[in-house]
Amino acid sequence: MAQAKEVAGRTGEQADSVHAGCQMLQLEPYTAPAWAATLKGVPRQRYRLAQLPTPVHPWAVPGLPPGCELHIKRDDLTGMQLSGNKVRKLEFLLAEAREKGHDSVLTIGGIQSNHARATAVAARYLGMESHLILRNSDELLDQDPGVTGNLLVERLVGAHIWQVSTEELMRLRSKGLGDALAAQLRQRGLNPYFVALGGSSVLGVWGYLDMMRELEQQTAGQGFTDIAVACGSSGTALGIALGSRLAGPGLRVHAYCVCASLAFFYRHCDMLLAELGAAPEVLGCSAEGLLRIVQAQGEGYAKSRPEELECIAEVAAATGIILDPVYTGKALHGLVSEMAADPGAWAGRKVLFVHTGGLLGMYDKAAQLAPLVQRAGRAHRLTVPPAADGEAA
Repeated sequence: MAQAKEVAGRTGEQADSVHAGCQMLQLEPYTAPAWAATLKGVPRQRYRLAQLPTPVHPWAVPGLPPGCELHIKRDDLTGMQLSGNKVRKLEFLLAEAREKGHDSVLTIGGIQSNHARATAVAARYLGMESHLILRNSDELLDQDPGVTGNLLVERLVGAHIWQVSTEELMRLRSKGLGDALAAQLRQRGLNPYFVALGGSSVLGVWGYLDMMRELEQQTAGQGFTDIAVACGSSGTALGIALGSRLAGPGLRVHAYCVCASLAFFYRHCDMLLAELGAAPEVLGCSAEGLLRIVQAQGEGYAKSRPEELECIAEVAAATGIILDPVYTGKALHGLVSEMAADPGAWAGRKVLFVHTGGLLGMYDKAAQLAPLVQRAGRAHRLTVPPAADGEAA
């Protein structure tokens, strides 16, 4: 294996030695977009983890209202083992972790968390241990968590899995659980860096503020009016909405939330805006005026209704693009349901759907998806000519 390669950080500052085999990674200084330069918490540097820019192209989803045009931004293609939108946040978060001398990373999520898997992969790229606090069903807490979907990738890259119950998560919250595990890890001699749920801290929001600079360059003059995206921890949606407002012309942003209440997400977004120096007296509006959050969780987080899986299957068969059942599938189902209920409201709109990834979560829904796939009747027995007399078998 090739020797570790040093890459420069900010000019004149200490260089960072990247783990052997990771020569493609670069720690580099970061300059904010001009329209975001006055915000607080501008990152000092970033790792180049993502494959950017991600494509934007038309998306012929069935059943769109007349006069409505839909495109898709393929942030499922950021790379790093299908890590989707989380990579953009982790570029900044892990740069800070390394700058502050941390040797390991811990984060929290559901048992099939895309964010937890992305964090584990990014940490291993940089030669850091990862510790994942994952919420699971009470009856499964004392069992091996298995290797389905995201868990397989996490465990292959050496992540440590720490299972907790819903009650424990509700009682201690993310910070309480993170503090408890961090204390245990420090007793072992580690110096862990805590990554907030979904990477949705102030620093994580910069991943999608920066994405709006990328989108500016890709879509200038194309007349987009709306952006739609799934919302699970609010950092991605808020970065898009704030970037859209600051960069202009201020597209209408629809965030389809897949867990918790609208009030919770608006409160969390207002808190992040205040920390960014974009409180209402500065920005001119609160989070509620900045983006439109729509309830799309259905039966609950990671629980799939038949109509949501039908939407995923129909779109995959029609366009070749596969959504995930926890985030993007619910978001698109919410969007097309709104369009069907009031097609006139979407007439003349040009909408960009941000695909945030999550493909591996599909394996957790295989039993529910199987009948939808099988009923299409596309599995056949090929009839072949019989072997001729004397022909070798």
